[in-house]
Amino acid sequence: MRYHRASRSRKGTIGVETAIIMIAFVVVASAVAYVVINMGFYAAQKSKETIGRGVDSASSSLELDGSVIGKVDSSGSCVEYLIIPVKLSVGKSQVDLANDTMMVTVLSSSFTIADIYEGVLDEVTALNVTDPSIEDVIDYMASNYTGKDVSLSVIYNDDDDAVLELNEKAFIIIQLDSTSHQLGPYDQAKTEIKIGTGAALTVVRQMPPGFLADEYLDLG
Repeated sequence: MRYHRASRSRKGTIGVETAIIMIAFVVVASAVAYVVINMGFYAAQKSKETIGRGVDSASSSLELDGSVIGKVDSSGSCVEYLIIPVKLSVGKSQVDLANDTMMVTVLSSSFTIADIYEGVLDEVTALNVTDPSIEDVIDYMASNYTGKDVSLSVIYNDDDDAVLELNEKAFIIIQLDSTSHQLGPYDQAKTEIKIGTGAALTVVRQMPPGFLADEYLDLG
C-alpha cells in the first residue's frame, strides 16, 4: 500500500511539473508572438514613412494653374517676360515662397541663368495696392531691375505673407535681360522652380514663330 501511495504521489508531482512547463511554453510563445507582431507593425510603419518620403521627394509641391504667358519686348524681337501661374499640388497644405527657400533657373539653347529669384513682392509697399495686375508688376520690375535677369512671385487671395496656402494662387514672373538672354521665334525655354522640399516644377515651352511689340503670348 505504501508503494502505491508513493507511486500516485510521484505521478501527481510529474503532472504538476508538466503543467508548469506547458504554461511556461505558452507564456514564452505569447511573448515571442507579441514581439514579432510589434516588430511587424513597426516595420510596416517605417515602410509607410519611407514610401511617403519617397513620394514627397519625387513629386513637386507646386503645379501649374493655367497657361504660361510670354510678353514680347518693345522692339518685337524677343520674349522678355515669362509669367507662370502656380498653385499647391494635391495633398499639400502650404509652401514657403521666400527667396531663401526657392530657386528659379531658366535654360535655353543659347543661355542658362540660375538663382535669379528675389522672393515674393510686397505689393502694398512696392505698389501701394493689393492684388496688383500683372502689368503693374512688370512695370515695377522694369523700373527697379533694369537690364537684369530676375524673378519675383506675386500671391493673390493671400494673407500678406510669403507662404502659398490653400485657395491661394501665385504668379512667378521672370524678367530676362533682352540684350544678352533672348528668347526668339521657335526658341525653347525650360524653367525649373525648386523649393525646399520635393522635386522641382519643370516648365518647358516653345516660342511661336512671330512676335508683335509688347504682345502677350499664350504659350500653353
